[in-house]
Amino acid sequence: MALLEIENLSINFGGLRAVSGFNLNLEKGDLRGLIGPNGAGKTTVFNMLTGVYRPSEGDIRLEGKSIVGLKPHQIAQMGMSRTFQNIRLFKGLSVLDNVRIALHLTTTCKVAEALLRLPGHYREEDRITKKARELLEIFNLLDRQDALASSLPYGEQRRLEIARALATNPRILLLDEPAAGMNPQETQELMGLIKWVHKHFGLTILLIEHHMEVVMGVCERIQVLDYGVTIADGTPSEIKRNPRVIEAYLGEEVKDA
Repeated sequence: MALLEIENLSINFGGLRAVSGFNLNLEKGDLRGLIGPNGAGKTTVFNMLTGVYRPSEGDIRLEGKSIVGLKPHQIAQMGMSRTFQNIRLFKGLSVLDNVRIALHLTTTCKVAEALLRLPGHYREEDRITKKARELLEIFNLLDRQDALASSLPYGEQRRLEIARALATNPRILLLDEPAAGMNPQETQELMGLIKWVHKHFGLTILLIEHHMEVVMGVCERIQVLDYGVTIADGTPSEIKRNPRVIEAYLGEEVKDA
């Protein structure tokens, strides 16, 4: 049984069929890419996987259990977390508090303990703060823990967003265009970070990305959407040579990517 099974997933917005018959199995430890032109349905797939949209047809199973109809926080609690194309940090909060908020999803403290400020509440808060600082240290952000998230350079905001996603202790991490807006040096650092996070945390990763250097450089397999329909699925070298992919999206320059 695959860790994540996506079967015949489709969604309609009025008379528009945005995604049609999408299928994908993710095994534990996979690092896969999902690419396609703007409007191909990639982020719509992510929104269905994370409970933002409910599919019109099909099923999504996490370790054999259907998650269709669950709310985003319930899906996160089951082990699937994501980042966004447009960074969605709590920019008015500190770097540390951005990660602490995500860690509260895993809290074992009972409501009564928190309301009455019992010893268990303080122990749990100490655990959360310690774990948040450990994650910030991993992402070279510990020295910025007291800074506002909005004050970080763009590349550091991306790292903070990934750190916050990992704070929910996911088994599957969905990355939605993490290289968007990055300069070449930041992009290279991101590629190394994705590979390291994949190995160090033992994560299964599904990546949406327009930056072909990132997709071809980190993904083991790539699936291609065009107008909501899968037109190709294969290794990076197979995708680069696929005529339908070149025609629909990548262009001849992909041969040199």
